[in-house]
Amino acid sequence: MAGLILREDVETVRERAHIEDIVGAHVTLKSGGVGSMKGLCPFHDERSPSFHVRPQVGRWHCFGCGEGGDVISFVQKIDGLTFTEAVEYLAGRVGIQLRYEEGGGSRSGIETGSRRRLLEAHSVAAQFYAERLATPAAAAGRAFLAERGFERSHAEQFGMGFAPQGWDSLLRHLRGRGFTEPELVATGLMSQGNRGIYDRFRGRLVWPIREVTGDTIGFGARKLFEEDQGPKYLNTPETALYKKSQVLYGLDLAKREIAKSHQVVVVEGYTDVMAAHLSGVPTAVATCGTAFGSDHARIVRRLIGDASGVGGIQLSSGTSVGGEIIFTFDGDAAGQKAAMRAFGEDQSFSAQTFVAVEPSGMDPCELRQARGPDAVRALVAGRTPLYEFVIRTTLTTFNLNTVEGRVGALRAAAPVVAGIRDAGMRPEYARMLAGWIGMDSETVLRAVAAAGRQTSGTAAGGASSSGTRRHSGQGGDDVGAHGRPPSGDAPGAQARGQASSGPDRRDPVARLEAQTLEVALQQAHLVPPEFDALSSDAYAVPAFRAVHEAIRAAGGMAVARGLVEGQGGAGAWVEKVSEEAAAPVRSLVTELAVTPLPEDRPESIQTYVRGVVGALIDLGLTREIADARGRLQRMDPDREPEAYQAAFAALIASEGRRRALRAEG
Repeated sequence: MAGLILREDVETVRERAHIEDIVGAHVTLKSGGVGSMKGLCPFHDERSPSFHVRPQVGRWHCFGCGEGGDVISFVQKIDGLTFTEAVEYLAGRVGIQLRYEEGGGSRSGIETGSRRRLLEAHSVAAQFYAERLATPAAAAGRAFLAERGFERSHAEQFGMGFAPQGWDSLLRHLRGRGFTEPELVATGLMSQGNRGIYDRFRGRLVWPIREVTGDTIGFGARKLFEEDQGPKYLNTPETALYKKSQVLYGLDLAKREIAKSHQVVVVEGYTDVMAAHLSGVPTAVATCGTAFGSDHARIVRRLIGDASGVGGIQLSSGTSVGGEIIFTFDGDAAGQKAAMRAFGEDQSFSAQTFVAVEPSGMDPCELRQARGPDAVRALVAGRTPLYEFVIRTTLTTFNLNTVEGRVGALRAAAPVVAGIRDAGMRPEYARMLAGWIGMDSETVLRAVAAAGRQTSGTAAGGASSSGTRRHSGQGGDDVGAHGRPPSGDAPGAQARGQASSGPDRRDPVARLEAQTLEVALQQAHLVPPEFDALSSDAYAVPAFRAVHEAIRAAGGMAVARGLVEGQGGAGAWVEKVSEEAAAPVRSLVTELAVTPLPEDRPESIQTYVRGVVGALIDLGLTREIADARGRLQRMDPDREPEAYQAAFAALIASEGRRRALRAEG
């Protein structure tokens, strides 16, 4: 098990991974004022840019959907990674060697530097193969693609290539680029023979298999020549980079559409992914030589949003769900078996799960060839709920024209209905089952209830497999470097559509309080020391009071100036405040740190900062004066002369401070 990443290394990653570069790879950013950039949000559809990035503080926030955070949380959200995975990815991008507590290593079991070398080797190999696809020797590969309706531009879109027939073509190329034999063996691109290592892929059409981040970590290769005695499809073996149970082909291309539409379509092969994408189903992915399992479910769950009823799609019934998982299977026995396996994994999802089976048995690639892209889209649109498919598949093994067959069918199908995750759907499926097998509903409902009690009794004696999966899937692999959630706004924490986590800024008091917190987070080096003298009741809006308390707990402007003027910069100051803030207001800290300031002229920012802080102090003094006058009015100077004089002196002092403040302004 990987150890926790050292906190100082996480901070170094935050500092060196420039947020404008990371976000800019996904969003076209334009100037949004001094120190601010903006663009169209990648997490929801919009026409006017409401997505803001403030590089100086290392934060981003969308004022349309309410999402926000730091550079690490952006990578988590955009690529569907855990906190640790996002830090390791960014560390590789900026060349930081991560250290782990308790002697632990990275999630892949290799050091960041070694991982980077292996990724470089795969990148060189991918380019080598792609260039060879245009050579005369690759004519068979081009013919294979043409026969299936794929053009040269399609091959380029998916990074396809050709592995030459020689034994050492790639080996010599990689050696020429400086890679050592141990590195080449570790990539999985080579096989070991009696005379040394040689190319694993020879005379084959190859597809690069990429991580969700876009890094190539392996290849899938299709046999082209009769003399090739190997299997039809050959993949990279298990390596430190490539774990087939944790890889989905096409995810790098599909991830953004999956996150937007909350739908993923699982197909069975590389060409099926290509056909689906080219037919207008850009959410298609495929497993790589293995069945869809719990690790795949975990990846998909993070991308579609694993929160039932939050951020999902609207079904025809009006019910909001977490999203859709659609499996496409062949209509044969193998396809039915795959669907049953998918049903076993269904408990790993909060999404609705469906099956799309073409009646004549064609896969998406064949369907596109035979009937065109519209037929592929229609296949997906005509999906069947997985529960219905599994129940009907179960019934096909019984003769429903006999009493014995109907009773056997009920006994086999009742546990399936009882195993449906959504308890509200079980009675309806029980009634449907009654119609399919020709029995009365009450009999079927009793059989389902009995099967459910039997299943519960089994679970009570020991954890069920689905329960184990759910627990392991919901574990703490999204926590930060020290076993807690990463500070800042965790992606997906807010319901979609919530425009802002803060109070209504139309209230002039709320607007002023927000402005002072904005400058305290964004322009701490310009904030006057009087800010630190503000009491906890200086903020009337509870949410802003909570942020102010976090600023005070973080050390106030004295600490802020030290961080801003040091190596940490403004980002380190915002991070420190976020760590001190209560979890519900961390997103508000991010929003305030990213909100564009109304004053965007560099020469006037200091005046603006002092102005808003002074206005809040003035407001506080006005409250003090009003309270003091109210106390004086309620006091009897004859009965309480000393107390009255003290209250009067406090009033005079407050009025004096306010006059002096206004004179300075």
